[in-house]
Amino acid sequence: MMEGDSFSGLGNGTQVDGKVLQTFQKSFLQVENILDQNRQLINEINQNHESKIPDNLSRNVGLIRELNNNIRRVVDLYADLSLSFTRSMEASSEGDSQGKPGHKRNRPG
Repeated sequence: MMEGDSFSGLGNGTQVDGKVLQTFQKSFLQVENILDQNRQLINEINQNHESKIPDNLSRNVGLIRELNNNIRRVVDLYADLSLSFTRSMEASSEGDSQGKPGHKRNRPG
């Protein structure tokens, strides 16, 4: 597979391609939803900070924790996506080299 090729060049199975694309689409939708939540949290944190009202400032502690947890979730989703993509590419290249014993490519880790 040449650099710049799209998913259509992934091995011999349309089913595998569809599964990979579905996984990516689902994960990116989750990331988008979390980032939307983060935008709302940041707006509320800013409003609370500007108000200088003690109760609002106290509430920011929990909101910032929630924001941090959301950021961790986004990082985890991207890590899972990366792993999923790597596995699909490895499976694709193994499918391309079937019937050629001893001709498996090793990728640097």
